[in-house]
Amino acid sequence: MGHQDETESWKARGHEDNREPTDDVGSHTSWLEKHPSALDGFEDMMMTSMAAAKGKKIVVLLDYDGTLSHIVPDPDQAFMTEAMRSAVDQVANCFPTAIISGRRRDKVYDFVKLDNLCYAGSHGLDISTPSASSKYSNHKHQSRTTDGKIKKALEEEIKGIEGAMIEDNTFCISVHYRCVKEEKVDNLKGTVESFMKAYDNFRISEGKKVMEIRPKIDWDKGRALQYLLDTPDFGSSSNDVIPVFIGDDKTDEDAFKAIKTIGRGIPIVVSSTPKETEASYSLRDPTEVMRFLLQLAKWMEEGSV
Repeated sequence: MGHQDETESWKARGHEDNREPTDDVGSHTSWLEKHPSALDGFEDMMMTSMAAAKGKKIVVLLDYDGTLSHIVPDPDQAFMTEAMRSAVDQVANCFPTAIISGRRRDKVYDFVKLDNLCYAGSHGLDISTPSASSKYSNHKHQSRTTDGKIKKALEEEIKGIEGAMIEDNTFCISVHYRCVKEEKVDNLKGTVESFMKAYDNFRISEGKKVMEIRPKIDWDKGRALQYLLDTPDFGSSSNDVIPVFIGDDKTDEDAFKAIKTIGRGIPIVVSSTPKETEASYSLRDPTEVMRFLLQLAKWMEEGSV
């Protein structure tokens, strides 16, 4: 299926409104020159990456919403397809694999239902691995951010804004406005920002149709990626591996930046339109993510490593 057919299929499924807006970053063609398709240029990308990091092993890290599942109006209905589950399973059987999501860790597991990979929830504030990181073994970043009072008070504060939803992710709170009328979004944001002024130990970050309320600590998906790479399950040190990270949202940019800091790896953004990103490669949507994962597993099984 070509790009045009995939785009029409995307529109037919009613997902067009969930795309990232096209910022002033040039045409799609020029954007693809800077962030080429990880599918179309797969062989060259892998050859270049492996040549630059001989003796390193590949590890795979994935966002969930918008990457393994489509963005949907109700966050609780963001189910992945059986075909995607099979693709993730195949990759996890070939490479150390983890999912790093803003969701609660147990909720992500309920969506994915695979036991051959690691899970990091709440943007990496809640990580489960068989063995601890050599650098972060004290787990000081893992501390529950609220006792539920903030969530309850915030629900009361925004109850008059139709379509607004609050999700308790244990270590952070997500305020979803996917179903809020456009003219009411600024009102919701203002209400949340005003409410949170009383809690100076927290910060608000923006995602796709969501406001993320997190503790003011030096931890994000980039630090979570580093944590995982420094565990024996992934390599014991980031010097041992070539990380492949795939994500679609603003919070995933921290992971892309971490890969650039490491100096090697394959950061891939999922976007059907041009956007500012630290990623080096791109995929258009979860369907292409699935195709990429299958290609990666096949590449490994054919002994290309």
